[in-house]
Amino acid sequence: MIDLKILRDDPERVRNSQKVRGENPAVVDQLLVADEARRAAISAFETLRAEQNVLSKSVGAAKGDEKAALLEKAKDLSARVRTAEAARGEAESTADALLLQIHNLIDPAAPIGGEEDFVVLEHVGSPRDFAKEGFEAKDHVELGKILKAIDTERGAKVSGSRFYYLTGVGALLEFALVNYAISSATKSGFTPVIPPVLVKPAAMEGTGFLGQAAENVFHLEEDDFYLVGTSEVPLAAYHMDEIVDQLPLRYAGYSSCFRREAGTYGKDTRGIIRVHQFDKVEMFTFCKQEDALEEHKRLLQWEKDFMNAMEIPYRVIDVASGDLGASAIRKFDIEAWIPTQNAYREVTSTSNCTEFQARRLNIRYRDGEATKPVATLNGTLVAIPRMIVAILENHQQMDGSVKVPAALQPFLGVDRLLPA
Repeated sequence: MIDLKILRDDPERVRNSQKVRGENPAVVDQLLVADEARRAAISAFETLRAEQNVLSKSVGAAKGDEKAALLEKAKDLSARVRTAEAARGEAESTADALLLQIHNLIDPAAPIGGEEDFVVLEHVGSPRDFAKEGFEAKDHVELGKILKAIDTERGAKVSGSRFYYLTGVGALLEFALVNYAISSATKSGFTPVIPPVLVKPAAMEGTGFLGQAAENVFHLEEDDFYLVGTSEVPLAAYHMDEIVDQLPLRYAGYSSCFRREAGTYGKDTRGIIRVHQFDKVEMFTFCKQEDALEEHKRLLQWEKDFMNAMEIPYRVIDVASGDLGASAIRKFDIEAWIPTQNAYREVTSTSNCTEFQARRLNIRYRDGEATKPVATLNGTLVAIPRMIVAILENHQQMDGSVKVPAALQPFLGVDRLLPA
């Protein structure tokens, strides 16, 4: 959540942030009113409580008729205190509910607009010209069948659409990608983590995934658990309600991820680009607020290093304001070139969430005698299915084999995936 001091001191900044995100700016004024009501209710309750404390001492020292009168007064005051306490609780609940509707304050450097209004920051590598090489590129589904690496038909038979099996070299390719990612992250100072993928509502809400993103979350209602769509959620909540030290703290989480993909009917139905379940290695950082911008650049560089190692052409984009999640003030995506789609497609992203998640999750660090909220940042190192798509399609050969990037060869033990 945002700092209420910013709301009180500069509400126009908050209104503008809501507006460029495509969210309702009117909630800002509603929250200002609710915040005043909450502060008034707290003040009224505390005044009555103080009066009650003074009266309690007077009752203890009084005798006879005076004590009887004071006891009667204390009874009346106790009822007023209970009423004031209930009013305070109601006012706080109203204000808190509105505060949860305010998204993080946009970075002024972020592009303004919708999904298509991103800014391309750089291109790395050049797409292959398959026609010059004398053959037409096959898509990852066809290559997956040739290699006996991907089985979407049986995935659909067992679990429905947007599910799949990775088999043989497909499964081995996942293990190679995960091992390379974890190895790289560990060398860069990240602590590897295998987190839970079922979390309580507080963890999901605290990371901002029960607002605009709620429609894509799987909820197990009977047990009130959520299946995470990214290990960002359990990693962010790892230090919930704690005061941490020795910042920065960096974690690399490997987990399965689950997404409903609501609102994407008819999009990417072929293959494994947009699926309900996939595995991913996610980087997550807790740091001081003043270090967040530089940490964001570092996360992006680690993602670029990974892409360079995969020997795949890609571009880096600065995501526009209307396409950001509730928690992020700025996000960079890396999009890999997918030959058969003649397009760049997102394979990783990194977001700076400043103190937004930490305030919700109550994660702080000591700054002298005081405590302050930490900043949180996240970045996908590798999302397995899309990286497999990019590797198969970009490194395919005329005979249906696929060259293995040099970085993965020690983990696979071969330099080429051969037709089965």
